[in-house]
Amino acid sequence: MAGRGAGPDFVEALARGLDVLACFDAGHRTMSLSEVATAAGLARPTARRLLLTLEELGFVRATGAGFVLTPKVLSLGMAYVSALGLWDIARPHMERLVAETGESSSMAQLDGSDIVYVARVSVPKLIALRVEIGTRFPAQQTSQGKVLLAALGADELEAVLAEPSRAGLPPYIGRSGEQLQAELTEVRARGWALADEELAPGVRSVAVPVRNREGVVRAAMNVTVHAAETSVDCLLAEHLPRLLRTAGDVSAEWALWQSRPHVEVPRPGAATG
Repeated sequence: MAGRGAGPDFVEALARGLDVLACFDAGHRTMSLSEVATAAGLARPTARRLLLTLEELGFVRATGAGFVLTPKVLSLGMAYVSALGLWDIARPHMERLVAETGESSSMAQLDGSDIVYVARVSVPKLIALRVEIGTRFPAQQTSQGKVLLAALGADELEAVLAEPSRAGLPPYIGRSGEQLQAELTEVRARGWALADEELAPGVRSVAVPVRNREGVVRAAMNVTVHAAETSVDCLLAEHLPRLLRTAGDVSAEWALWQSRPHVEVPRPGAATG
């Protein structure tokens, strides 16, 4: 793939990095160094340097089986969410929820021990944190993160919590590991999570799961309020029921979208192998 630039301003190193990202798709979610080198048409040392650079930048993550993309690729565009079909489905529901509550709503997915925001509908309010697509926060300090962590099995949860956060925030010392485990057990049982000024002063939120066709929690949706304006009782009594209904509607429509009949027809003249 690399080596095809013709213009005087063509940056081959950048093209090769994008080639590496483009190697990953639904059929190749985890790739070894050799597989990436072959797919991108690169020498192994070059592929290794590019993968390590992308890992340091947060776009890929090394696993025991190879390398995987991280949700940070969302900062390059909305292709990741669009491929899932989730944003197109969620947007009208989130817009309706924000109109009903007068508060911002976001959707996030888990990446290591952090959450990454993949969708957001906001209202113009002064709040301590700036949130946009691709923003990363430590999962255990957020309502969305607690929902996503609670959905993990015991072994996976232990491995995730052992990973260092890449959000760039000071280490969180608000609770012990035993207290977190107890809270996640409660979140798992009741189906929602609360974060009350744990991430930043004045920021209070409640979150619920968004499930795919198989019923697996793949994302979390929240409502965020200013603590000085909205009490915990108000958040849970007034906003949580609307949030639960909205997430349920999104999950149901997403399941139907995932179940749709779909066949790719090759373009006329395209090679069929």
